[in-house]
Amino acid sequence: MPEFAILLPPAEGKKPGGNPLAPDMFDYRASNTFNYFSELNPERRRLIDAVQQAIQAGDDLEKIFGVKGPALEEAIQVNLEIYKAPRMAALDRYSPGVMYQALDFPGLPTGAQRRFLENTIIFSGMFGLLRPDDLIPNYRLRMDAVVPGIGKVSRYWRPYISPILNELLKDRFVWNLLPAAHQEAWEDAHTYRQMVEIKFFQEEGGQRRPVSHGVKPLRGRLVNFIVREGLEDIEGLKAWRDSEGFVLDEEASEFDEATRRAVLVMVKRG
Repeated sequence: MPEFAILLPPAEGKKPGGNPLAPDMFDYRASNTFNYFSELNPERRRLIDAVQQAIQAGDDLEKIFGVKGPALEEAIQVNLEIYKAPRMAALDRYSPGVMYQALDFPGLPTGAQRRFLENTIIFSGMFGLLRPDDLIPNYRLRMDAVVPGIGKVSRYWRPYISPILNELLKDRFVWNLLPAAHQEAWEDAHTYRQMVEIKFFQEEGGQRRPVSHGVKPLRGRLVNFIVREGLEDIEGLKAWRDSEGFVLDEEASEFDEATRRAVLVMVKRG
């Protein structure tokens, strides 16, 4: 079994609906199947209750949810209904997201699908940590949101998910594809064998600039390659031939032996 882990953010856009008869992730009497991090349920309930209280109090909801208009109305509705809402696998819930579309889970071979399900951990603003096949209701809450009575969501989760994650990542090779807002939710104890972060750059006329727009599909295609190949080291990344022409620049990449962290630079030359 590959000893690697992939850390991913969720998707902002979510697929509605689900199965009303699916196991309830908040039911302590139910099996932990499809609720891998069930020990976080008390903290999940506290956060959800605070979000619902903020909605009922009419707090600055545009600021809390980061949306307005119809999107805000949808956020209010799904968050008020979260306990009784139908559930579906997190992977399916996030399937409208650009990164998850580029990942193309349905198109992966069976072995690669299994590696993705078994080795991927998703950071969720509402639920803390999730496996791709955990059954979750629809919701709306960013990791950098500030909720009355809770504070910044990432800081709320930090003391609860850090011990779990540090133990889970022990001696593993970690592909960290988390944005900064999600990384703030984790106090890294460096228990892994090595952790790699990826930065993408566009080079034109000898000048490099970081890729900001369009980075989500890049991450998705990279994850597709990682689980297809079962990559447990940096060496294997040299073989990646991205459809847009990004390649590994080893000389520009950084390695810190003390913390066992590396920042790999992928470059597309124009």
